[in-house]
Amino acid sequence: MYDICSAILAINPSASVSVNAEDLDQITWHGDTEVISKSDIQAKQAELKAEYDALDYSRKRKAEYDKLNQFELISDDSINGTTTHKDAILAIKSKYPKPE
Repeated sequence: MYDICSAILAINPSASVSVNAEDLDQITWHGDTEVISKSDIQAKQAELKAEYDALDYSRKRKAEYDKLNQFELISDDSINGTTTHKDAILAIKSKYPKPE
């Protein structure tokens, strides 16, 4: 998600490094990989965390959607002329709104 290696690879996808104990002072740069400053790594980690946190609503929605038997709801709505599926989806979206 936003560990040191993920941040480094987000900055330089071809980087070759090893990190001991998630410690910024224990990064070993391999081959001709250009060293990235600790501050740049920390900034990228913060950026990755912010991106992850911004999608929290989406993960929560998915968990709720997965609980629904959507095909059955859609089929029943089609047969019965109801809006049960649509209502369930709108309730989930209302419960976990998309941030602006």
